[in-house]
Amino acid sequence: MAEHNDLGKWGEKVAVDYLHRNGYTIRECDWHYGHRDIDIIALTPDEETLVFVEVKTRTADDMLLPEESVDAKKIKNLAYAANAYVKYNQIVYNLRFDILTILRKDEGEPIIDHIEDAFNPLF
Repeated sequence: MAEHNDLGKWGEKVAVDYLHRNGYTIRECDWHYGHRDIDIIALTPDEETLVFVEVKTRTADDMLLPEESVDAKKIKNLAYAANAYVKYNQIVYNLRFDILTILRKDEGEPIIDHIEDAFNPLF
């Protein structure tokens, strides 16, 4: 597996652990609809909102901020996949789209930034 794939899988595991520690219930990881995917689908601690989480993992030497890589095309694909998930599972919760960034330094704990309600896919 390519190094960036390993980094991404590691970041998703860190994200799941973070969300668990913060009271979220993980419903799906790496959910696919065709060629589109959603990294994590979770229920908020109050069980009122279903959250579609895009995980972005970077190393300390990357020039681009992780959240900057969630562009219009990615948002469109996330919206399409989320819509399919909601319809297929007959979801009645409030919906939210978050970005969870993981910065991996050489040593020590990763730096995690949870950007709640990061974007609205309905332009």
